[in-house]
This record gives sequence, C-alpha cells and structure tokens, in this order.
Amino acid sequence: MASDNKTGLELRSLIKKSGELELSLASVPIPKPGVDEVLVRIEASPINPSDLGLLVGAADMSTAKTSGTGDAAVVTAKVPDGAMKAMAGRLDESMPVGNEGAGVVVKAGSSEAAQALLGKTVAMIGGAMYAQYRCLRAKDVLPLPPGTTPAEGASCFVNPLTSLGMVETMRREGHKALVHTAAASNLGQMLNKICLKDGVGLVNIVRNAEQEDILRKLGAKHVVDSSKPTFMDDLTNALIETGATLAFDAIGGGRLAGQILSCMETAANKTAKVYSRYGSSVHKQVYIYGGLDMRPTELVRNFGMAWGIGGWLLFPFLQKIGPADGARLRQRVVDELKTTFASHYTKVVSLQEALQLQNIAAYGKRATGEKYLINPNKGG
Repeated sequence: MASDNKTGLELRSLIKKSGELELSLASVPIPKPGVDEVLVRIEASPINPSDLGLLVGAADMSTAKTSGTGDAAVVTAKVPDGAMKAMAGRLDESMPVGNEGAGVVVKAGSSEAAQALLGKTVAMIGGAMYAQYRCLRAKDVLPLPPGTTPAEGASCFVNPLTSLGMVETMRREGHKALVHTAAASNLGQMLNKICLKDGVGLVNIVRNAEQEDILRKLGAKHVVDSSKPTFMDDLTNALIETGATLAFDAIGGGRLAGQILSCMETAANKTAKVYSRYGSSVHKQVYIYGGLDMRPTELVRNFGMAWGIGGWLLFPFLQKIGPADGARLRQRVVDELKTTFASHYTKVVSLQEALQLQNIAAYGKRATGEKYLINPNKGG
C-alpha cells in the first residue's frame, strides 16, 4: 500500500546567521513504523497563521527570490537586521514545517492498535506535516469517520480546538460572553457557529463591510466594524447587550486591545449600582493569541483597575485542562467536522507550488477567505 520509494519530500525553513531565509524541499528517508506506530501518506495540510510564523519567520517576503525549479526550487529572502534577535533560537537550523494534516495510513507496526488503523484516513498534529510521509504513534492520530476526505480532516486541530478552547476558557473563568477580533477568519467563523449552537453571546470585531457580510450570513448578531467612525459606540452597545467581559485578540499590536477594555469599562459603568473612583469592580480580560499587527500594544489606562491582558495559546491550554477534557473537545470536533468545523480553502497546492512566489505572496497575506491547503503528494 505504501510507496516503494525509500525517500520522501519535506518542506524545510532555514534562517541563516547571515540574515537570510531559505525555503527548500529536502529528500528524507521514509521512516519505518515501530510496533505502536503508523506511517501516514499526507494528502492535506493547511497553511495556518501559526505555520507562517515558522515558515517565513521575520523575513521580509517582498525581497523573496527563487532559484531552481520543481523539487530543486529554493526561495530566499532577507531578514531585517532588527528582527534577527527574535530569530536567535533557530539560526542555522533547518526546520520542518506544518502543524497539522490528514492522510491515509499506509504502513503500521505490529501492535493491534496500529494494525487496526491500516488503510484508514486519519488527522494528525505534531509538526513536520508539509511532508509526503509522517510516522506517529497510533494513539496520537485521530481516525476520521468513514466518508471523510483528508482535505475535510486536515484542519481538525488548530482552529477547531482554539475556538472551542476560547468558549471553554470563558466558562472556566466565569465570564458569560465573548469578544473576538479579526472575526471573519476561518477560526472566527467556527467560533460563531459554536456560540450560535451553544447560546453564547459573541461580539465580532471586523475591519470592513465585506467581512461583516460574511458573518451576518452565518447568523452572527453582533458585528462591529473597527473602520467606522462609530466603532467605539457600536462596540460599547454590543458589550452592554451581551455582557461580554472577555476578549480574544488576534491583532495584538496597536490600540485595539485597549479600546476593547475601555468599551468594557463604559458598558460596566452603565449598569453599575455604585460609583467607584477606581472604576468598575467587574474584571475585564483580553487574551492576545495572534500577531496580525506586530507593533507594540498601546493602552490608554481609562478602564479602572479590574482588568488583565495576557497571552493565550492552544497547547498550554490543553495541558492545563488535562487529557479527559481535551478528549471531550476533540470528540466534538469529529462529531461536527462537516458542519461547525468545516474549513474552506481557496487553493490546493503541491509542495513545489507552495514555493512559487505568487503562491507565497497570496497565502502570506493572511487575508480573510484566502486559506491555502498543501497536498504534499500532489504532483508539482
């Protein structure tokens, strides 16, 4: 069932001490699965924003050049001097890329659990997914329901579990509704479906009318456009209606996180019974989980003293809630894979096409509705 080839291709990202990014395809030995392992032929792996962070690092992709073609293509780009310090931990180390993916089990170890997966379509997470083959422990792959394609299962982990994790965090920390920025993203659309299904109030912050339209069509009730002059009033009104005191911010830089806290404070004071010169006693929390804007985060401290800003990442969250609750969230993803957690892709590219400059320019923009899928076994 597996290819008789002894090697497979894998996409690699290297940042050199000289300040240059190099993307290339490496020919690597196809691993032989151990007793409790399976070998998966990968047929779908999404390009998520978190993947771009590793793929291109801090390189200025407007300087990208290409040499060679096909399997021998190499893309180079300059990393600005000011950004090299942030790349210190990965210099001169060729790194495999791709957080998650899906494919077919083509070889299996001798254990019962591994053998039971032979020929099955499975989803995976664990890095090095922009590769033709990946070997993992049988217990670490997620068998997909019959009739599910690798493309349908490719984005099983990062966006679905992040959106479920946001709602779970809200419940665990005692909030009753949510705010989400860059809300028309693939992840934002999933979060809307979850909140609509679970009866959770959600305030969506978008940047233009087109994005607002995407969410309205999904049934979103509260959508506010940060480009409008009425943005602060619109946001405050939506916060009063929902009672949202928790926000997840994909932008990170600039004024937005502070503006959300300001509007939360205004909303809390509208319903406060007693005046306090220290501001409202309602705790307001913003978690930054992305970096669409890499500028410093600006705060104008006009939101009292009961507030917090922190970082939020999926994997530390899953570790914190433990394996039983993590399994519960994963099961919901499988159960609703073709509805709540369906992903839509603009284009499917091969490993070789993923290194073409026009494709890098398109998926590198991280634009709403521009999600790319790599099929490492598609002819390049």
